[in-house]
Amino acid sequence: PISILLMGVDQEDNGTGRSDSLMLFTLNPKTKSMKITSIPRDSYTEIVGKGKKDKINHAYAFGGIDMTVKTVENFLNVPVDHYIEVNMAGFKDIVDAVGGVDVNNDLEFTSRESHFAKGNIHLNGETALKYTRMRYEDPRGDFGRQMRQRQVIQAVIKKGASVSSLASYGDVLKAIEKNVKTSLTQDQMFDIQKNYKDCLENSEDIQIPGDGHKAADGIWYYYVPDAAKHDLTNKLRAHLEVTK
Repeated sequence: PISILLMGVDQEDNGTGRSDSLMLFTLNPKTKSMKITSIPRDSYTEIVGKGKKDKINHAYAFGGIDMTVKTVENFLNVPVDHYIEVNMAGFKDIVDAVGGVDVNNDLEFTSRESHFAKGNIHLNGETALKYTRMRYEDPRGDFGRQMRQRQVIQAVIKKGASVSSLASYGDVLKAIEKNVKTSLTQDQMFDIQKNYKDCLENSEDIQIPGDGHKAADGIWYYYVPDAAKHDLTNKLRAHLEVTK
């Protein structure tokens, strides 16, 4: 089994940016299954190496990939084997390289001058970015947005895994090279594509239960109860076959 942390990073004006979305993919080739755990970006937790508690997505601004990986490992109490960092602004190039994606949209909305109908819709790079960034018009707030991000990322992975024509494969690799940083080597990526492909067909989406409210400092945090975190840790550790 393997665990991969996917970080969608919004880098505006060439600053360090912050991780806009955090998803932990756990894949088990024996059970041919994958779990995708979306970590709410406002989750209140200890930032490892900073010695203080804050929103989990601030770990990236404080200490980049390394601090984010350690903070997520500490938060969920599971090992993170690899990371993939995607520059969200460049994500549109990846979507375009795979020829766009189809998603099932459960909420009709208009965002940044694009209208998104309910039902099955096709997204190109630009509309995919708008689709994943909308959060204010969704009564589910950040959860709705996480769901849309998951939909698009899953659709890209599925399409990318089945890219057969070498012409578009080159485009995909080029787009990935420009916008993705990862600890995975090319050999490891091919290995995953070969040995973990069946996992994609059997995936479970996990939302972390909790409660969002303003703290005494007036800042909005998402609080995950210890019991819920404990249950999730056990579930993920079992899926990864981690015993110690």
